[in-house]
Amino acid sequence: MRASSLNGNSSCLLLGSIVRSCDSLALGSVWSPLKARNPTKTAGLLSCKSMSTNSPVVRVKEKIDLTEKEKMIFDRLLATVCHFDLSTRLRVAGGWVRDKLLGKECYDIDIALDDMLGSTFVDKVTQYLASTGEEAQGLAVIPSNPDQSKHLETARMRLYDTWIDFVNLRSEKYSENSRIPTQMDFGTAEEDAYRRDLTINSMFYNINTSSVEDLTGRGIDDLRSGKIVTPLAPKETFLDDPLRVLRAVRFGARFSFTLNEELKRAAASNDVKDALAAKISRERIGTEVDLMVSGNEPVKAIAYIYELQLFWVVFSLPHEHELTLPQECDRLCLAYMDAAWSLQQLIGSSSLTDEQRRLSLYAALFFPFRTITYKDNKGKKIPIVNYIFRNSLKRKASDAETVVSVHSAVARLLSLIPFLESNGDGKLNEDGMGTELVDIPASSKLRVLTGFLLREVKDFWRVALLISVLAYPSPIGCSEDAMLKHNELDKRKEVFQAVENAILKLGLEKIWEVKPLVTGKDIMNILQLKYGGPLVKEWQQKLLAWQLANPAGTADECLEWMRQTHSKRIKME
Repeated sequence: MRASSLNGNSSCLLLGSIVRSCDSLALGSVWSPLKARNPTKTAGLLSCKSMSTNSPVVRVKEKIDLTEKEKMIFDRLLATVCHFDLSTRLRVAGGWVRDKLLGKECYDIDIALDDMLGSTFVDKVTQYLASTGEEAQGLAVIPSNPDQSKHLETARMRLYDTWIDFVNLRSEKYSENSRIPTQMDFGTAEEDAYRRDLTINSMFYNINTSSVEDLTGRGIDDLRSGKIVTPLAPKETFLDDPLRVLRAVRFGARFSFTLNEELKRAAASNDVKDALAAKISRERIGTEVDLMVSGNEPVKAIAYIYELQLFWVVFSLPHEHELTLPQECDRLCLAYMDAAWSLQQLIGSSSLTDEQRRLSLYAALFFPFRTITYKDNKGKKIPIVNYIFRNSLKRKASDAETVVSVHSAVARLLSLIPFLESNGDGKLNEDGMGTELVDIPASSKLRVLTGFLLREVKDFWRVALLISVLAYPSPIGCSEDAMLKHNELDKRKEVFQAVENAILKLGLEKIWEVKPLVTGKDIMNILQLKYGGPLVKEWQQKLLAWQLANPAGTADECLEWMRQTHSKRIKME
């Protein structure tokens, strides 16, 4: 134990053929939960600098420098202690201390209290603020939930537009056969530090003394040497709260730190995998995964999940259904995500928004699942991707809908890429378009087909294009070292940019915002119908095709074309 008063971007590469089966997502293995527990590991599959034993040397500051806002917040908290003549020690815990020592700003302030509950102290802060004419904001108490490994009640409030959480230091006692605490007492700062997830997150900033406390004796050293280590034995730490496995993965990827070998063995153990699946809510798992995918090293994080044999625990599939999956499906998922991430870096940040980048990585990760469905209780076919988002990760419905829509658009976009890339040369494949293109000039059909597609995927058409490029002209992994060769990625980047430019040249970038020139009522008048129905819907599509083929056309011209076309068909019939 010690109290200290302190006044690389590596990428994961897939070796050899990423997926030798070149199944182009051909289906070949039946998934079952039992098989997923102990997947066969492929020797030499992943080579990632962050997974090596060579840890980076990290620059750690000698002292924590407070911002003006942080000084004001801490002054108010200390003033509360003085006002009520309390003996309470106030410590900022965890990530804030780590980030400040790394010279990064952090707006997530967690205060640990040594002699009272967070809710009690928040009440006193509220009273003190009232005595000075100030008003507390955003008061809330989040109860503990030991069954979901949330052992502490948390009180929350806003000070100077900053959210602050308050919890008590803890010391726990367990029954012999359970990791749920049977007794929770106020603990010392040292006891609390050893109950933390990682040594780099176990340090405190003592507000009373303005000093950093490294009570495990390892926090600063592990931060400097870039190591992900647990304060106690890793298996004990993970069984205490199995979500810590994913937090270790996330921080290891985020900082390019090395996961301790004993930690990796514990994370991959069946006891910890079972606990993660049974004890942690899917919402909490989904939140961690989303932080990884939105982070600075998403591929590295998912590669860790794969390496630790956690893929099917995190991205669980319905156990009551036998699903036919591509060979080495988890490996293939990682390969597509790696390729999408690399392509994003080549394309640059200007083409995609943060949300589009996030969902494009999900779309790539789950691309091998794109044709796989299962039947729900009513016999309806549901995309397995929808299940993963809604059940395994408990993410919002719009994420699932967007990724499923992107996957649906890929096959059609793949058929259009050769023509968009070559400015429309050749004969288009009009399969699946019904009668919409019957009366459309050949020279306009590319714009029409592309316009219909973009109206479906809307703002995410670039995401659909990026995913399509991964499978064009052939899917990744179909040739030796396919995605290791930089020129291969360069070719796919050129295809992306050529198609993107062609779509912009066609004036289709925001085509989904263009309103139809003709209303359903207009159509019913010409057809002399009293009620709508399939015929009106069919004409709506035909007229939209005409509008796409004639971007400068007016409503009157569109209606006249409809009258003439309808009249010709009546005569032919």
